[in-house]
Amino acid sequence: MSSLRLYNTMSRRAEEFAPAGDEVKMYVCGITPYDHSHIGHAMSYIIFDVLRRYLEFRGFKVRHVQNYTDIDDRIIMRANALGRPFDEVAEEYIQEYAEEMRELNITPATIYPRATHEMPTIIEMVQALVEKGYAYRTEEGDVYFRVRKDPAYGKLSGREVDSLMVGARVEPGERKQDPADFALWKAAKPGEPAWDSPWGPGRPGWHIECSAMSYRYLGATLDIHGGGQDLIFPHHENEIAQSEAYTGVKPFVRYWLHNGWLTLDEEKMSKSLGNIITIREALDKYGADAIRIFVLTAHYRAPLTYAEESLEGGKRAAERLRLAATLGGGEGPPADIDPEASRRRFVEAMDDDLNTAGALATLFDLAREVNRARDEGRATEPAQATLRQLAGVLGLTLREPGTDEGAGRFIDLLAELRNELRSRKIFDVADSIRSRLEELGVSLEDTPDGTRWRRRG
Repeated sequence: MSSLRLYNTMSRRAEEFAPAGDEVKMYVCGITPYDHSHIGHAMSYIIFDVLRRYLEFRGFKVRHVQNYTDIDDRIIMRANALGRPFDEVAEEYIQEYAEEMRELNITPATIYPRATHEMPTIIEMVQALVEKGYAYRTEEGDVYFRVRKDPAYGKLSGREVDSLMVGARVEPGERKQDPADFALWKAAKPGEPAWDSPWGPGRPGWHIECSAMSYRYLGATLDIHGGGQDLIFPHHENEIAQSEAYTGVKPFVRYWLHNGWLTLDEEKMSKSLGNIITIREALDKYGADAIRIFVLTAHYRAPLTYAEESLEGGKRAAERLRLAATLGGGEGPPADIDPEASRRRFVEAMDDDLNTAGALATLFDLAREVNRARDEGRATEPAQATLRQLAGVLGLTLREPGTDEGAGRFIDLLAELRNELRSRKIFDVADSIRSRLEELGVSLEDTPDGTRWRRRG
């Protein structure tokens, strides 16, 4: 069997993968829950789900940590705009995201730490960095990391500290010693959530949260750290600097993996730009397998352009695989199909830096062989079992469309009907709709943005 090779952003080349210990320690940057997640998020988490599934298929044990950045400027702004507590807003979007990941057939991480639950570790790390001279406190109670204290700063992104000075500016209220320095701790502002610390009440900077969570749950050195290419600088660059300064251990990460962007109208899909297609919209319209096939037909490091035609094509492709994998074969002699040859081609593709497009092509070739043999009246189950197994490595469910695909739109209609009944003061029927949905495992939540629903369990 060939060796798995993965492209390491740090070395800028494909390297043979081998974990440092008995299990693969993998950390993937998670969402900031201040709005609905979009299919750009789905793209990233599908890719790292497939990586994990393939590692486990190859016999590796994986400890997978994925965080929630549940305290952030954007969450606070959203909560203030809604007149609600920040943690309530974050929790709502976390639960929504978790349900969408379940429907996308994403393997749950080993643990999902939240920044707000990790304050002791965060504060301990910041304090140690101050004591070591890598960080300093300002009179206002902010704490910054001294970027120039790290001579290797910029090694992931290829940027030099002096180049960062071009166009750099210090925001009003900041008291940095150097414009390149970044915040480890932010002093409390009126009306914002805050935690006690040696520097006064405040909250952590974004970058230190991930370093604290990865250190607590995976240790000083990770095998794999994943995320989108937009996180290379400054987020992952800053993680390296502060983590290696804190532990004194290098490298912080042995293999850096970054997925490409999902674009819409030639722009990166992002909440801040407002050009998003939500995961819920895509799930209800196309289904999980279609979204996965859409994502996996491109290489994970390449940009992917959102197009309805591509997702419709993914839906048709998913149905072809489902029928090939599940329809009964003939009662004649066994088909002349070599499932092991398909397995070898699949592994060769995936070992080549997760060439999922090549792996999918192998599945469709096998599906054609199965269909041809079935047409000839031959028995096809051994080949179908291989098709189902390899599809599972890519996270494809091969489930018959029906319940899950149409359910979302049907529940939306019931929620609209309930609201219409309430507006007409027909509360008994409106309450009955809510109660019946509860019995079916669907919770309705009335928010200032309208009624939302989520599945339980």
